[in-house]
Parts: sequence; C-alpha cells; structure tokens
Amino acid sequence: MNRKQIFSEVDNIFAEIVHLRREIHRNPELSFKEFNTANLICDFLEKLGVRYKKLTETGVTGVIGKQNSNQCICFRADIDALPIQEETNLPFSSQNPNVMHACGHDIHTSILLGTIKLLKKFEESLPVNVKFIFQPGEEKLPGGALSMIENGVLNDPDVVAIFGQHTDPATQVGAISISPGTIMASADELYWTLRGKSSHAAQPHLGSDPIRAAVSVANSLYDLPQKFKDPLEPVLLAITSFHGGYATNVYPDEVKLSGTLRTFNQSTREKLIEKIQAFSSKIASCYGVDAIFEPIRGYPPLVNDFRLTEFVREQAREILGEENVLKFEPKMWAEDFSYYLQKVPGVFWFLGVKPKMHTGEFYGLHSSKYNPDEEAIRYGIALFVKIAFSFKQKE
Repeated sequence: MNRKQIFSEVDNIFAEIVHLRREIHRNPELSFKEFNTANLICDFLEKLGVRYKKLTETGVTGVIGKQNSNQCICFRADIDALPIQEETNLPFSSQNPNVMHACGHDIHTSILLGTIKLLKKFEESLPVNVKFIFQPGEEKLPGGALSMIENGVLNDPDVVAIFGQHTDPATQVGAISISPGTIMASADELYWTLRGKSSHAAQPHLGSDPIRAAVSVANSLYDLPQKFKDPLEPVLLAITSFHGGYATNVYPDEVKLSGTLRTFNQSTREKLIEKIQAFSSKIASCYGVDAIFEPIRGYPPLVNDFRLTEFVREQAREILGEENVLKFEPKMWAEDFSYYLQKVPGVFWFLGVKPKMHTGEFYGLHSSKYNPDEEAIRYGIALFVKIAFSFKQKE
C-alpha cells in the first residue's frame, strides 16, 4: 500500500478510533488491574473477527495474516494508566479518582486497535503474519512484558521482529524521533534502612546516630559512579527520599533512604549495585550503624536493532516526509519494551503529539495536565500499517 492509500483508509476509521481512545481515557486503570480495558479490546477484536487470546489476567494477543508461515512480526501497545489525579478539564477526563492516562498509553492502545482494523480488512494481501500485544503493567515493576514473554507471547508463531512507539510531547504531530542502539537506560529502585541506637541529642555519645550515617552514605554514593565507570559512559545515581526522626532533641533509631540507579551498560549496572552495597555497609559501620541495602531490579537498557531502525526510518520517510524523521537523543528514561528486545530484534521510537504551531506551555509525560493531540493517532496507525506491508521476511 502506498502513502495515499494508507491515509485514505486511516481517514475512514479515524473518528471511530478517536471515540475508542476517549473511552479508554475516560476509564483508566492501574497496572495489572486493566480488566475493563482488556475487555474493551477483546470486544473490539471479536467484532472484527480477529483471532486473539488473553495472556495473564489483562494481557491480550493475537495474529492477523494468512497463517502461511510459522514466523511473524509484532506490534506492541501498553494499556495501563498512572496513579495521578487528572487536571485537564477535558470532556472525556478520567472518571476514576486519582487514576489517569498521563503517559499516552490510551493513544498507544487506540493506534494498535486502528492498525488491526485496517490490517484485518487487507489480511489476504499481507506479506507476513502480524502479531499484536496489548500489554499490562508497563508503569510498575516488574513490568508486564516479562509475564507476557514467560507466557509465550513471542512464540507460536515465532516473532522475528517487534515494533513499538511512545507518545512524545516534545515533538510535533506528524513527526517521529528514532535512533539505533541504546536509547534508554536500565532503572533500578534503591532502598536503604540504616539502623542505629536512639539517644538524647544532648548525649550523642550514648547512641549511634543513623542520620549522620545516612548523610555520609548519600554524599559518598553520589561520587561512586565516577570511580567505577568509563568517563564517557552516562550513569545516573540519585537519592530521592530521606526519612527519619520525630523530635528536635532525639536521635532516631532508624533512617530510610531511597533512590534510583540508571545506566546504559549492563556490566556497569551490575558493578555499581555491588559497590553500592559494599560502600553503604562500610560507611555506616564507621558510625556504629547497620546499613541494609535492598535494591529492586528494574528494566534493562533498551537497545534498538540497527538494521530494523533503518527499515523503520525508510517507511517513516515515505509516510511522514524526510523532514519529519528526527534523531532521538538517548534519555535516562526506562521502558519494559527492553525485555522484548532482549529476545528478538526490534525498534522503539517516539511519536510526536505536540500540536502543530503550538506556542504556549505543553505539559509533559506523567503530568496531571498531559493532553496529547489526537491527530497523532493518524500517523501512528499509518506508520504501523506501512511497516506491516513493507516488511520482507528473511529466508
């Protein structure tokens, strides 16, 4: 299908898909609790006559195509929302208190539903089978991608390439940003409990002060990455919370810290986790305090396949125009799409949702006022469809 044909077909279904998007936005659900969203997806697929099944409680997958091959390509959308009270004042604002699609997953889901509707219409003409994944729990560790993979979502038929896209409030509608290689970081949650011995502030020698130990641990850890990584390698270690104490004249028994570690390199990630453990314990012991370090391992770095990135760029140039295919500058964000890319080659890119000619403030991801331009849905569907009809399976 050429550009003109694709956009003509997208125009025919655009109003329907926008209506679906608003229904999803109006009824957001938190990670791993997307029961109504999954049911809406299944109902839509049922009416289209698309083969699908549920994986896990709220994940949905299926295949479109002639079933003439035991391999296929795959498109993925995440379906969960965030624990945020919406403040957009839209007529289709969230009806669920303190839950909002503030990251654009409603846009992702509606784009994939629209893609499926068009691919089903032209199913006999598809050069490859196309699998789809509606994935729960991207916003919450351990991430829904892991459970979908463990339940065989990449098999039967086997996925040979996977593609995903994410809304980008920094890029205007009609454009994407994309780059090969590592574009997003690993993300580990870090938790410390420092236990000392309470004493009166006027008699510090009778106790072990966990506050002073915690301050020393935090300050030392900020310098830690510089010692154990390549100077040219990006690493972020941040202490983001500090809790302890209850009175002005008493040293507490306990202080809790938490933070995040983000890297682009898996071996550096492992080394730093080990060093954080050792440094925390040794520094705290100097103050007579025990340090319990409990990291929660998050998503790995997201690494785009070089060959498939160029393939997507080629399709995007035809659909969007050369000037609208931008370079994505790597971010210290994290995404569980990275788990799929550990198993099969694929590409993840960012879809512009900032209104054209917008000059005022435009709120970003995870903002209570995030309001992506629905025109982006047209381009998201068109690009997925172009990829499906242009992909040539390797023998």
